[in-house]
Amino acid sequence: MTPRPTTTKPLSTSNARRKLAAPTVAMLPRIADSLSFLYLDIVRIHQDDTGVCAEVTTEQRGTETVYLPTAALSCVLLGPGTSITARALTTFARNGTTILTTGSGGVRCYSAAVPESLTTTWLERQTRAWTNDTHRLAIAQAMYELRFGNGTATDGTTLDKLRGMEGQRVKAHYQLLARQYKIGRFRRAYDPASWDTQDPVNLALSSANTCLYGIVHAAITALGCSPALGFVHNGNQQAFVYDIADLYKAELTIPLAFSLHASPNPEGEARRSFRHELRLFQLLPRIVTDIQQLLDPSRTYEGPDPEEQMVDLWDPVTGSVPAGVNHGAQP
Repeated sequence: MTPRPTTTKPLSTSNARRKLAAPTVAMLPRIADSLSFLYLDIVRIHQDDTGVCAEVTTEQRGTETVYLPTAALSCVLLGPGTSITARALTTFARNGTTILTTGSGGVRCYSAAVPESLTTTWLERQTRAWTNDTHRLAIAQAMYELRFGNGTATDGTTLDKLRGMEGQRVKAHYQLLARQYKIGRFRRAYDPASWDTQDPVNLALSSANTCLYGIVHAAITALGCSPALGFVHNGNQQAFVYDIADLYKAELTIPLAFSLHASPNPEGEARRSFRHELRLFQLLPRIVTDIQQLLDPSRTYEGPDPEEQMVDLWDPVTGSVPAGVNHGAQP
């Protein structure tokens, strides 16, 4: 008997595109190699057969469609007037992109949708250090040393003294930049209730800091760490984000804000300037390396590589045993 030939049903164009667009772990870039962030407002974000796109409708140009590089974005900031579909959110999560809901101009983060982490290795390191007062103090001191130079936090230096030193240095930095740009006396203020009455420097600084928080948040969640377990800050879901962001403010966002003291649109200019300069700063690789060296200073890291998610079962003797295995007694 001659066997019947087997035939395979051809994929439709729509299904073929979806299969090609579905990423694998090996296809995704490392968080250190990703683009920084993208701010969107007054757009509709949805998923079609080829990817995620944003639709912008204006009276002059009608409806325009812009495709988003989801696999390469570390985070997306959604401003007022933005709508997003469930399919688009699924694609962002699959590609490891953090979604932040923000106020106008990217200022003030209201909520965050984070992707599923690939591994809990760094979360476990962070939790062990956070629950041990000695280790937590050592990491907090290391953070101050990253900001002010080695030798700042000696063995006898308490956190209270370090906080006082930080306040003095930041105040002196403000005064130095105020004299440089000849804007008189400056006082840092953040008042959402009377937002429009604030001076351009405060507006620009708040906008740039929010963008910085989004980038740091994306790096933390990509590593699998918890944004809530801070070592200097405490009692907030963004505590660790504030810890890491503080490492870079004096170098990046504060000088940028003072340079926009005469800008008619300091919020938008701060956001655009910060995004354009991030490649020059190489900030994402720096954030990843700093977090890893703070949590595990005995090793040197160049950034996390994509790895398959491994789920084990905890065991008090061996540490872990394989999951997905029937551990019942064999008959």
